[in-house]
Amino acid sequence: MSATSRRRILRTEPTWLRRGLIGLALLLTFLFIVLPLAAVFIQAFDKGWAVWQAAVTEENARSAILLSLLVTGITVPLNVVFGLAAAWTIARFQFKGRNVLLTLIDIPFGVSPVVSGLIFVLVFGAQGWLGPWLGDHDIQIIFAVPGIVLATVFVTFPFVARELIPLMQSQGSDEEEAAIVLGATAWQMFRRVTLPNIKWGLLYGVVLCTARSLGEFGAVSVVSGHIRGLTNTIPLHVEILYNEYNYTAAFAVASLLSVVAVVTLLLKKVLEWKTREARV
Repeated sequence: MSATSRRRILRTEPTWLRRGLIGLALLLTFLFIVLPLAAVFIQAFDKGWAVWQAAVTEENARSAILLSLLVTGITVPLNVVFGLAAAWTIARFQFKGRNVLLTLIDIPFGVSPVVSGLIFVLVFGAQGWLGPWLGDHDIQIIFAVPGIVLATVFVTFPFVARELIPLMQSQGSDEEEAAIVLGATAWQMFRRVTLPNIKWGLLYGVVLCTARSLGEFGAVSVVSGHIRGLTNTIPLHVEILYNEYNYTAAFAVASLLSVVAVVTLLLKKVLEWKTREARV
């Protein structure tokens, strides 16, 4: 019996039900994803290209964009290093506390970003555990760039690790052991064997981490202080513009994040396909 025939036998639901479910899925996708995304671009360019360009190039917008890029440029490499180290440790070794480490990696997925930001305020704020010592040494973390970086790293660090761990576990360590037997050093083994095998999974994690870093709002909102031109990232700048009823400028800046979302989606699909191939 062919695969097509088997699929036909398994499809016992009525045709009207299948078509209804497909139609409902398409309708919800249009209402909650396509329509809002289209509305952002329509509002952004409602008054023309010149107004959009002015909104995304004015001083405060440039500061927000540069700060977001700076934070992302720090966050992503840190997460790559952590993700590689965590994945290597968990996938290649059996040790006490391994499950605890896996649970700790997943904590940012289960904690509200606002709560994450409050944690850093309680630790590094003026009235926090380390606040007096930091004040005595003229070190400012909360309401400054370091606090934004810490909050962003916290909410994004599972992405790379969580992508690499199952990939490395499925691939096993036979090739790496063979490289060691043939006389390769640890660095040669990593560069010529491990890295080529996990490159698509690593890029997938980097794409997700980058998108989340650029779009993070909750945790950054708590630790930033909303200082215009200094500690406002792109999402915070959009909020300020919207609260000031400057809707065109708000949607213009938001369209930048929408472009990032669309590009991320396309890259995600390509890298998902490449990662599935690597696991086979």
